[in-house]
Amino acid sequence: MSTLVVCVDREGGLGPDGPIVGWEAIQALVTDVGVNDPEDSRVNCLLETLRVARDLRDGGEEAVVAVVSGGGDGVNSDRTVARQTDQLVADYDPESAIVVTDSASDERLIPIIESRVQVDAVDRVVVRQSHDIQSTYYLLKQFLADEELRGTVLVPIGAALLAFPVLLLLADSVAVALSAIAAVIGTFLLYKGLGIDDFVSTLPRRVQDAFYSGQMSLVTYVVGAGLALVGVFAGGISATSMGSTSELLVGLRFVFDSVPWFAAAALAAATGRLIDELLAEEGVSSALMNLPFGVIAVGLVVRGFTGYFLERSDVIEAFSMPPINAGPVFVEGFTLSIWGRLALYVAAGILVSFAGVAFTSRMSEADQSVEEYPE
Repeated sequence: MSTLVVCVDREGGLGPDGPIVGWEAIQALVTDVGVNDPEDSRVNCLLETLRVARDLRDGGEEAVVAVVSGGGDGVNSDRTVARQTDQLVADYDPESAIVVTDSASDERLIPIIESRVQVDAVDRVVVRQSHDIQSTYYLLKQFLADEELRGTVLVPIGAALLAFPVLLLLADSVAVALSAIAAVIGTFLLYKGLGIDDFVSTLPRRVQDAFYSGQMSLVTYVVGAGLALVGVFAGGISATSMGSTSELLVGLRFVFDSVPWFAAAALAAATGRLIDELLAEEGVSSALMNLPFGVIAVGLVVRGFTGYFLERSDVIEAFSMPPINAGPVFVEGFTLSIWGRLALYVAAGILVSFAGVAFTSRMSEADQSVEEYPE
């Protein structure tokens, strides 16, 4: 019975491309990694791999010891591990495998190996010293040496401690000072947690690339931002003109008057993105083609429901269509009831949504037919 004892390393850096196989090769690798960084936990992982292989051989089993290594945390790293595992399976044809890891990140590679060979056991190496109280000083020292962690954790704490006495003197209230500090820290955590900092750091480069490449979406994004500001302004004027009334009605009036502008802003941005994809000649996703229809449909439905609540509260008048006289064509005016108004907007939103689905489906079928029957 042949068993593959494999040490997985997602971060990479354990030797050249391709799996490292053999007792002597891994022993040399342990020496190289240990000399370069004696504190590297991968040294213990490699030694555990050798120990497991030795125990299997002492028990009379045939063991193949190997190391597979990726190159980071991305898709390319996982595909590299998959390719190396395929090479091991093709060369040695093991009946089962034992996977040795030293972190939760490496354990994410287990399904990749398990899809190619039966995995009988997973051995995770935990260095005992890291659980000892005596290592607290060492861990703090390592933490303080990490520039990114210092900026993420220590800077907000230090800023909060400095701001607290200043806010306490200005506001003369502990509750106000604590609330202000909590709000700032919460904003910072959301800023880091949602990845807004990465977006802001790459925004100048993306804008520069958009300028140089002549992307249409850059102009439409600016137009969309302007339309959104107009929507905020229009909704704010309507809401403030209501005077003293309930906050719920004020919010509904703001949404009722601003949602057409917001929908136009989203439509402008989506149209620019769609034009860029069409000019790129790399194919347009169905979701992107359906996005303008979805924006219009959602805007119609939201305006219909907000109009229903406002009309029911006597904030706005009923929907009336004036008579139309265009030469030989004459249409009498009419007034919709409150339910008719809601039904009209909802039905229009559903029809636009169905039109988007039909258009997207038709365009996808046309693209497939062109690919199947090229000229």
